[in-house]
Amino acid sequence: MRGAQQLAGSQPGSGQESTAPKSCEAPRAPRGKGPPDGKARQEPGPHRDDGTRQETGSRQETGSRQEVVVARAIRARGLVAGYPPARVAADIYEECASEFGTTWVRAYRLAHGIALADVVAQVKAWYESEGRPEPKFSETLLSAYESGMKRPGPEYLHFLCAVYRADPADLGLIGDCLCGQSHRQPAGAGWPAARAAADPVPIGPAAPGQPPSAGGPAPAGMPATAAGLGPGATAPVPPAQPGWPADPAENLLEDDDDLLRRTLLRLIAHPGSPVTGTFFGATDRIRRRMDDALLSGTVSATMLDQWEETVCGYGRQYGTVPPVRLLCDVLLDFGDVRRMCERRQSLEFSERLYRLAAQLAGLAGMIMIDAGDQRLARSFFRTARTAADETGDRHLRGWVTVRQALVPLYYGDPAEAMALAQASADLAGTGSCVAGVMARTVRARALSRLAARRSDAPPGRTAYRAMSLLGQAHDMLGQLTPADRGDTALGYTERQFLFHEGDAMIMLRKHSVAEKALARALNLYSPAEVLDRSLVALGLAHCRLQADEPEEALRLSRDMLLGLPREHRAEIVVREARSLCQTVAGQHGDFPAVREYEEALRTA
Repeated sequence: MRGAQQLAGSQPGSGQESTAPKSCEAPRAPRGKGPPDGKARQEPGPHRDDGTRQETGSRQETGSRQEVVVARAIRARGLVAGYPPARVAADIYEECASEFGTTWVRAYRLAHGIALADVVAQVKAWYESEGRPEPKFSETLLSAYESGMKRPGPEYLHFLCAVYRADPADLGLIGDCLCGQSHRQPAGAGWPAARAAADPVPIGPAAPGQPPSAGGPAPAGMPATAAGLGPGATAPVPPAQPGWPADPAENLLEDDDDLLRRTLLRLIAHPGSPVTGTFFGATDRIRRRMDDALLSGTVSATMLDQWEETVCGYGRQYGTVPPVRLLCDVLLDFGDVRRMCERRQSLEFSERLYRLAAQLAGLAGMIMIDAGDQRLARSFFRTARTAADETGDRHLRGWVTVRQALVPLYYGDPAEAMALAQASADLAGTGSCVAGVMARTVRARALSRLAARRSDAPPGRTAYRAMSLLGQAHDMLGQLTPADRGDTALGYTERQFLFHEGDAMIMLRKHSVAEKALARALNLYSPAEVLDRSLVALGLAHCRLQADEPEEALRLSRDMLLGLPREHRAEIVVREARSLCQTVAGQHGDFPAVREYEEALRTA
């Protein structure tokens, strides 16, 4: 009864707590109901560190004490009846939400009979079991989650779900866990009444190598007797969750290469299959391990020539192969290069390995831009810069930096993109190289976006600066080697330049110039280069909109989107298509073509 004693001892005036309020005996609504629409009730005011709500005035403090007393009484009845914590939490929420503003997150903690400090300790124990640094998770932050003042981030939400053995929806929060798996205890794993009555304080997830605690939660509405367990029976050890190791401490240590191979095979068999948070979690762990290898100072090389040829092949496949499938291939080789980097080798081979690592990380960052995950994109580009810095190659460092500039160009602040592009130009120097050409193009595009946002800026001067940068880039493009001019990822092609020139002209509202550049680009792109052709088509739709043809603009975009194979519908394309719809609706209002377009977007 240690957890119950902690809760009782933390309340002032505990001598009066032996008498439960009458509300404890009132009839209750049907059990086992979750929060409506996955939303938690907002609770006014923060909680104190001892688990009670911090209010002002003696009347409010008395109400807070009553909430704990009511919850304790409900939990005691649930223990006797053999209910799992999920069922007890539902009872507490039904009884206390309307009277005390109890949220689902708080109801789950009260159902477990533990204090804020116990939950914080369990979350930190999870971090420690995975060999990760201690988090800044605190009782104050957990209290803010319980009050509804803050929402847990993806990582903290994952570990709260692990502690409570519940899913985000069970805690009244919208969305899925980042691991992509359910944290609910499998059906049949009950909470025996005898064991629960003897030790009503569940300790959360079991320690590595130990069976899960019998006090762990079970699905709502599944008491021990319903699971075929009589009073005093011993609960069976629940099986592992599908797709997870049996040992909870190894949940995030699954072989990521095998996961990528399975994903690749699934995409080959079913090209439109969606990917879950588990896949992106494995993606980030692969990048982190590369960081560790790069900083370890020991490298080795095996079959470097074959890997360099493979990386060049990925550059040619970029834009033609579906993004997630290409990402699987890139990351599998990225993992092989990491393993080579873990052993010492000669200085010459070390430099080649670092170059491979920088190029593969840069490719992964580019694909993450297409997939719409700017956080992972930035992370991969940081890894690429770490590897490129080790080579001492200014052109490679410039290529990584200018590719990184595309993240804020599409998803953030154009001013940041301009700064990164200028840094890339400084690294590239005055000679002709891919980074030098791209840096000027990205600066022109960022400048045009800034001009579109600032209506007070002189349009003529901005247009002159942007066109001057594009002219310099065009001149430098002709001086690149044929190999660089033929590679859309590691190099820079004429069709890409025309596409980017058209994009800058759209932002400067020069739709006739933009339409000519985009039409030429579309003729140069092969039908297999699906990604860029889709973005060019969206650019042409924007030109029609600026020419005051909104219905034609929506038609062009809709035809492009519906004609796109599902596996090629990257987030960057869908995002631009949504943006076009919003612009049309903002300028011309709601009319039938807009509604038809919105329906097409939902279908896509």
